[in-house]
Amino acid sequence: MPVVLRWILGLGPTNPIAVRLVQNGSRRTKHMYIRSAYLAVLVLVLLWLLLLTTSSSALNYRELAQSGARSFTWIAYLQIALICILSPVFMASAIAQESDAKTWDILLTTPLSQAQIVLGNLFGRLFFVLALLLASLPLFAMTQFFGGVPGTSIFVSYLIAGCAALLVGTVAIGLAVSRLVGKRAVFAFYVAVVAYVSVTAALDVWLRTAGFGAGEGGEGVTLMTGLNPFLALHALLNPSSYPRAEPGSLAGLRGFMLESPVTAWCVLSSGASVALLAASTITVRLGGLVRSGGATGKAPWYRRVMGLGAVQAEHRPPRTVSHNPIAWREASARNATFSRILARFSFLAIGGLFAIGLVTAFHFGSLNHDTFQLALLSTVWMEIAVVMLVGINMAATAISREREDGTLDLLLTTPITPRMYLMGKLRGLVAYLVPMIMVPVGTLLLAGGYVLLGGFGREGGVIVPSSGVSPAVPVILPEAGILALPVVLSFTAFCVMVGLQWSLKSRGTLSSVVATVGVVGVVGGTLGLCGWQAGSEISVLGPVLASMTPVTQLYAMIDPGNALTETVGGGGGLASARIAMVFGAAIATAIYIFVVYGIRANMVRNFDFTVRRLAGER
Repeated sequence: MPVVLRWILGLGPTNPIAVRLVQNGSRRTKHMYIRSAYLAVLVLVLLWLLLLTTSSSALNYRELAQSGARSFTWIAYLQIALICILSPVFMASAIAQESDAKTWDILLTTPLSQAQIVLGNLFGRLFFVLALLLASLPLFAMTQFFGGVPGTSIFVSYLIAGCAALLVGTVAIGLAVSRLVGKRAVFAFYVAVVAYVSVTAALDVWLRTAGFGAGEGGEGVTLMTGLNPFLALHALLNPSSYPRAEPGSLAGLRGFMLESPVTAWCVLSSGASVALLAASTITVRLGGLVRSGGATGKAPWYRRVMGLGAVQAEHRPPRTVSHNPIAWREASARNATFSRILARFSFLAIGGLFAIGLVTAFHFGSLNHDTFQLALLSTVWMEIAVVMLVGINMAATAISREREDGTLDLLLTTPITPRMYLMGKLRGLVAYLVPMIMVPVGTLLLAGGYVLLGGFGREGGVIVPSSGVSPAVPVILPEAGILALPVVLSFTAFCVMVGLQWSLKSRGTLSSVVATVGVVGVVGGTLGLCGWQAGSEISVLGPVLASMTPVTQLYAMIDPGNALTETVGGGGGLASARIAMVFGAAIATAIYIFVVYGIRANMVRNFDFTVRRLAGER
């Protein structure tokens, strides 16, 4: 075999690290379940969409083509969302690899080159993500039987998803090579992915609203389109409503971004991936930074204000313990560091000030009705996503971390029962998250109260003038905050309980976080897509189904004219939609509470067996 060919194969297909990762990962039942769940979600969503859009008894070829095109569009968006969720799942072990320094020390003593170490870790883990994409190709091909779906659109959508997976993978490898982060970085990794996608999408909306996009009126693609996989896919599938700039009308980088947004995303994401790989290859044998520091004498004033002692001090201020020590520990002891307290209060302060700023800008005419609805919806979605991710991270590590550091063995020697232990975990974590939950709920209460008071005589009122439905709808339902509170609280409790379940049965914090994110993502995504579609297509029952998740419920309450078209614009009217939303919120809350108590009862029943089976695991 030629030396050059053998060197190239050693970087990829025959790389010993990649071969080991693929062989070991292929034997894990967890990966099989992830692949099965991925395909099952795509199949169920496609079947649901086809049933909704082809319910008529007599359909012509044009309607079938439109149905196939709409179904393909939703499935393409869902696939990129799942790839963004599942890519960190397969890459998480790379991020946490630095936590065991001996593994790196042994790896660096082998004759493997720097490029082989980096590319082997990347290709070995990225293989499973690319396998997911290829496994769904027959499902996408089925949509062509209906017509209306060009074959090139299918393959280009796969290219967009593949570039997103590559970028996420190289970022994970870069974090692993830096050896400056540990297992907790997996949570930050998820937050960074969600924040990047959300921020670029929000900037795109702002640029189009301000007229800085392409096309007539500046409502087409923007500079953010080539930086976001969802926007690039939107430009590919909706060229008429999201137009590009005319070829040759612009020059330089701006022309490239606005005339070819899909190509720009693929080139820029691939270029960033190559740059990260090059940096990782150079620094892989340099090791990480050494952190050092000693104890200080007196605590600075900002730590004393928050009730904290000096850094690494041997004593701390006394605390009052509540009736359930487990609940107190989860709710209070998590504010044991200055950074956590500062992050929590910063979230509360920034969220409250931003809500006041939104309503003030709307009152004085800086935001019109449509822009205010979009800004309000984006804000509460982002805030709820942050709260859920924080809750999932804390719950998924609440028990497994205690098992790793030996705390659980000590707790089992106390009179605390499994029921008291698990209930304390649930109560404590939810109590810790309640102030953060009140940020999006308070935003809704502020906006709803403003609408209830008629906008204090605002010029133009608070009724959407161009909703196209009768009767006209307000920019937000006045009862939005009241209806959202129980649904958000119960859904948060559900996320926490799922995290506790996986934390109890997992051997480590990493696997419990990954499993919890996967389960909540699949359940929430499936219910959300069904509720989103049902809200606009089904009368009366649609608002009830739209209340099953906080995302669809908020969309229905902030923009009922578009979210509940069939009910508001049909015979039921806005009053019927509001009544249905009340029943939907009550039903959703009851379902989540029932599921939470069912999971807790099952955990209590199997607690001793599970703890003994994993006894001694670190």
